[in-house]
Amino acid sequence: MNPWRTFFDHHAPRYLQEVFTRNTEAEVRFLLNELTLPPGAWILDVGCGVGRHAVPLAQAGLRVVGVDLSSGMLRQGQTRASELGVSVGWVQADASCFGFGGQFQAAICLCEGAFGLLSSADNPYAHELLILRNIHAALAPGGKLIMTVLNGMAMIRSATRDAIERGAFEPLTLVETSTLAYQSAEGEQTIPTRERGFVPSELRLMLEVSGFEVEQIFGGTAGNWGRRPVDLDEIEIMVIARRGGTGRVWPQA
Repeated sequence: MNPWRTFFDHHAPRYLQEVFTRNTEAEVRFLLNELTLPPGAWILDVGCGVGRHAVPLAQAGLRVVGVDLSSGMLRQGQTRASELGVSVGWVQADASCFGFGGQFQAAICLCEGAFGLLSSADNPYAHELLILRNIHAALAPGGKLIMTVLNGMAMIRSATRDAIERGAFEPLTLVETSTLAYQSAEGEQTIPTRERGFVPSELRLMLEVSGFEVEQIFGGTAGNWGRRPVDLDEIEIMVIARRGGTGRVWPQA
């Protein structure tokens, strides 16, 4: 099983206790202002988790479909949506494998819900390009994408020789390998995970070869979204793009 699925299945009941979830209301306002979608428009939330953004977007009158690898996270989202009396479509799937047919006016992929989370077998280039191509295929022409990714520049600036020698950070791929702890019925468990960062120039190139037209790249750390320059040391960066043509063919590694 994908280690991220294992982790999030167990972490789901505690996810909304994380510090970075405290500014959800402001983040949703930002999304609505940037997307300017009419009531009833379709929006896809890739890596939706517990529906932290999906549920309030549905409350705002949008038709939302959330995709996530973790059944535990999706169950939490279903419960929240039901309690609030809103309808969200929930789909359990790997973000590199789902398929929709161009019905969405917008898509979001936020807070490392999918993009940049790697299993031990995932190629750090091909896997992320598959996600972008799936999102591109799901969007109607001109549909807007808002996504946040780990800031590779900060990862490079904080990397140590020891981390590189231990294999905890791979500077050529910007992949960090770490061990996460979670609570299970048997007590605390640990699991190895891989997480990938991106620099703005690479992110722009990946989006463009996947068929997107990049409008802007901003600082994107949770709780501090806005049209502002990227801070080299912040956790995340944000990109806003639109579906353009089909993109170039990118060779599979």
